[in-house]
Amino acid sequence: MPHGQLTVLGSCAAWPEPGRACSGLLVEYDGVRLVLDLGFATLPRLLAHCPDGDVDGVVITHAHSDHCVDLNGLLRVRHHGGRASDRIPLLCPPPVAALVDGLEHRPRLAELFDVRALPGTHRVGPFQVTGLPLPHHVPACGVRLVAGDLVVAYSGDTGPHENLVELGLRADLFVVEATLAGGRTDEHLLSARQAGRWASAAGARRLMLTHFWPGSDRAAAVEQARETFAGEVIAAEEGLTVELGTGHRMS
Repeated sequence: MPHGQLTVLGSCAAWPEPGRACSGLLVEYDGVRLVLDLGFATLPRLLAHCPDGDVDGVVITHAHSDHCVDLNGLLRVRHHGGRASDRIPLLCPPPVAALVDGLEHRPRLAELFDVRALPGTHRVGPFQVTGLPLPHHVPACGVRLVAGDLVVAYSGDTGPHENLVELGLRADLFVVEATLAGGRTDEHLLSARQAGRWASAAGARRLMLTHFWPGSDRAAAVEQARETFAGEVIAAEEGLTVELGTGHRMS
């Protein structure tokens, strides 16, 4: 059976706390490496796992800098590192490419990436990648990855929405943002308790909380999610690796 794992590149919302990074995940399965979001300070962590930016695809959930600004860095690595002829899939809502291409005149994303629009469904190696629209301040998508019997889902940034059930349906691991604390609610963001409710509604096996506002009490967020979700709850931490399809956690 192919081996799969997910590594947290970054877990902060808005800006990175010292020693941390903003949103980013690396999913590896059957020898294929797929990046989900590249926020502030995620690129050095990605390069520690994938020298020279050697990945097989990138998915960006929306055009906020804490989710996509280091895509410009990956573009530079691949361009100046001599990989300009090696175009790989880049799946994202159209405003993402416009934002990143607006940072400088050259190189352009389309020179190094096969840019494909989300929402929608695309094939990247063994993965069927589906982007489902979710409510946020800008056009945003959650991401559902299916490879054989393995299902991994990632909310990106979102408020409460019924698409979260379809997104995380029976997922082995559902990675859900948990920005809000202190009982706050918002149509564009979730709390840890809400993340737990949606993971329960989706029938997910495990829940990983991420996108913590700087200074948040992550242990408290895990406890709050456990009030509404009966499965394993994990707080995203930079460098944490989780095996997929086995239920085992790695360091």
